[in-house]
Amino acid sequence: MIPSKPTTTCSPKRTGIETCSWIRPGRSSRERTFTAWCNSHLRKAGTQIENIEEDFRDGLKLMLLLEVISGERLAKPERGKMRVHKISNVNKALDFIASKGVKLVSIGAEEIVDGNAKMTLGMIWTIILRFAIQDISVEETSAKEGLLLWCQRKTAPYKNVNIQNFHISWKDGLGFCALIHRHRPELIDYGKLRKDDPLTNLNTAFDVAEKYLDIPKMLDAEDIVGTARPDEKAIMTYVSSFYHAFSGAQKAETAANRICKVLAVNQENEQLMEDYEKLASDLLEWIRRTIPWLENRAPENTMQAMQQKLEDFRDYRRLHKPPKVQEKCQLEINFNTLQTKLRLSNRPAFMPSEGRMVSDINNAWGCLEQAEKGYEEWLLNEIRRLERLDHLAEKFRQKASIHEAWTDGKEAMLRQKDYETATLSEIKALLKKHEAFESDLAAHQDRVEQIAAIAQELNELDYYDSPSVNARCQKICDQWDNLGALTQKRREALERTEKLLETIDQLYLEYAKRAAPFNNWMEGAMEDLQDTFIVHTIEEIQGLTTAHEQFKATLPDADKERLAILGIHNEVSKIVQTYHVNMAGTNPYTTITPQEINGKWDHVRQLVPRRDQALTEEHARQQHNERLRKQFGAQANVIGPWIQTKMEEIGRISIEMHGTLEDQLNHLRQYEKSIVNYKPKIDQLEGDHQLIQEALIFDNKHTNYTMEHIRVGWEQLLTTIARTINEVENQILTRDAKGISQEQMNEFRASFNHFDRDHSGTLGPEEFKACLISLGYDIGNDPQKKTGMMDTDDFRACLISMGYNMGEAEFARIMSIVDPNRLGVVTFQAFIDFMSRETADTDTADQVMASFKILAGDKNYITVDELRRELPPDQAEYCIARMAPYTGPDAVPGALDYMSFSTALYGESDL
Repeated sequence: MIPSKPTTTCSPKRTGIETCSWIRPGRSSRERTFTAWCNSHLRKAGTQIENIEEDFRDGLKLMLLLEVISGERLAKPERGKMRVHKISNVNKALDFIASKGVKLVSIGAEEIVDGNAKMTLGMIWTIILRFAIQDISVEETSAKEGLLLWCQRKTAPYKNVNIQNFHISWKDGLGFCALIHRHRPELIDYGKLRKDDPLTNLNTAFDVAEKYLDIPKMLDAEDIVGTARPDEKAIMTYVSSFYHAFSGAQKAETAANRICKVLAVNQENEQLMEDYEKLASDLLEWIRRTIPWLENRAPENTMQAMQQKLEDFRDYRRLHKPPKVQEKCQLEINFNTLQTKLRLSNRPAFMPSEGRMVSDINNAWGCLEQAEKGYEEWLLNEIRRLERLDHLAEKFRQKASIHEAWTDGKEAMLRQKDYETATLSEIKALLKKHEAFESDLAAHQDRVEQIAAIAQELNELDYYDSPSVNARCQKICDQWDNLGALTQKRREALERTEKLLETIDQLYLEYAKRAAPFNNWMEGAMEDLQDTFIVHTIEEIQGLTTAHEQFKATLPDADKERLAILGIHNEVSKIVQTYHVNMAGTNPYTTITPQEINGKWDHVRQLVPRRDQALTEEHARQQHNERLRKQFGAQANVIGPWIQTKMEEIGRISIEMHGTLEDQLNHLRQYEKSIVNYKPKIDQLEGDHQLIQEALIFDNKHTNYTMEHIRVGWEQLLTTIARTINEVENQILTRDAKGISQEQMNEFRASFNHFDRDHSGTLGPEEFKACLISLGYDIGNDPQKKTGMMDTDDFRACLISMGYNMGEAEFARIMSIVDPNRLGVVTFQAFIDFMSRETADTDTADQVMASFKILAGDKNYITVDELRRELPPDQAEYCIARMAPYTGPDAVPGALDYMSFSTALYGESDL
């Protein structure tokens, strides 16, 4: 049991522990309410909280609270006291809240663990909303709106209570008292309450709720009265406890609502049944009266009388029947809707009275439609019978007028001789037009036959005006025969003229077909003969010369083609003169004239010798360029391999272990001297390259080397020999400075070379396997090429082979020393520096810390005075400026941390 404090009031509860409402100064109404609400649930688990922002920091009581209010088990909590354990517990609680569909905005476990009051209260409010308010539902409203509606419904009978919100509507306390009195009237004498005494009202409600309803006192009456606007969330939290306490009384109200709903459905169904019966009776009576009218077949003697009957029938269809169709449709809809509602409300199906079933109505309607169909057919047949004669006479006059209008002017058109002066295209157009006329004439054959048939039918029916009909029909038939004869005569004349013009057209077409390609050939030849050319090799100029000779060989055949084309043109002229054909223009297929062909042919003949001279001059120039290519290629093919050989020799000298480092240095300097002496040959090649550039020579088949390749190789050679000499000098400095013997240096070089296996300076899968074998497996002797550097795995295997224990952390530390730039490779110089550091007697961070401890008198820290007393002034000030303050439990003012300073000196931490 948590001991009572002077600033709290505790009430014993049925769980055997105390639930306290903290009334400490400085705590907000919301915080006190939320604390009491939490304790009302935590007491079920035998515990409580005192300070809401402190007691939830370790997450244990927060998880317990969620288990109590949800009835579910959360993940097992962490029992540790460290911050990480607390954050883990709070995160488990927040994850559980989120799993219930609650979105936690800006609430993190760190803020709860740090005791952030705002975040803690926000989290508790989220829990209250989800587990105490969200599930409240009243007439399709939920959560806050549902709770407000519930309060309004429950307090509606109390005239001096007007609940519109969760703040000022509750200040007078009557709202709380009304809720209690509505459900438990024996607990409060509501008539004695006064609106002007809010403190008494509030305390009465709070005390009664705590004593009889097991609702803890979550609010302070003085806070509510003394605040202009009470805390809305605190009020909602406390009111939700009343809702849950009186949830049992809600069941009776729900039952009453259910009964009302059932009775309303039943009343609605009975009204639908009555409506169906009345509508069915009215519709059946209308059908019974209408069918006899439709079955009346008494004929009329005049067309006017029959048309009046037809008009009456149309009025029936248009005015009288549509409303009945709508009534029948609505009747079926009402019946189906009624049956569906009865089925959904578990009521027996509706059975209409005898003779008023939907099927009965459909049968009666079918009889109506059958009578209607027969009546309509009878009316139409009678009207057709009376209209037949008048219709045939009108039809004859109409078709005869149309035919006579069509034949007007056709005979004059067929007698025209417009084809005598037409061109071939115009003749073909006239033929197409004549064919179209023949098609039109054939199409009108059917109309002529129809006119004759109608006249025959009118004669058979003894039409009163038959003589005039017969005379008009005979005239149409005679004119039709004359049009057929004229049509045949014009076709024969058009076909004769077409045949003559087609012969000339074929010659024109032949001329155009041969003149166009020949003209294109001449234009192409002129373009090629005048085209400037750019060649870079003697083979290219030889190819152009060969092509030109082949062109000249085609000239005789081209001349024959020219004469043949001119012959076709002369034949056309002969036909025109012989048959006196009226040619209304030039060749329609081409604009190329014989004069143009002859002019271009003469120009081609003049261009050929000019082309011969230009090709001869270019051939001489290419021969000179070829001599320059061979001269450059011969020198480049010697200098390029020489540079490559020297590069390989320098690399071999730098990794071989013949003699001392001084011997290797002397050997390299001799190589450098021989390389410098080769410079005149490079200069000579530069001169040949300049001549090639001046001649605009861009390629050289006699060598794969360009001047740029030679320059780059020469510069790389000079750089490599200088860098290699510098590396050997540095190795000598390292050896002498660290006291490494020549045998140790050779051993280091042998180990490095053994694991530098591939040709690129990296370790592939098979090479890495060889490194593993070096730890205890058999190693094969693979041919190797040394590059002077190792990658990370090569270097690690090398260290293991020399006796180092390579854990991941230790290897990472070593790599940070030998590869500070994290390039992934280890040079031989870095390898030598590391090995010399390991084998030589050098200072370490531990040794420096031990020295500082001696100066500090065996303390874990050192003071400024001790540093200035024991060290030279400049070094003492250097340490004072860089040492961090000592923060251990035995620290004194001005104490400095020499341990972190020592490790930072050797790169093991940051200064």
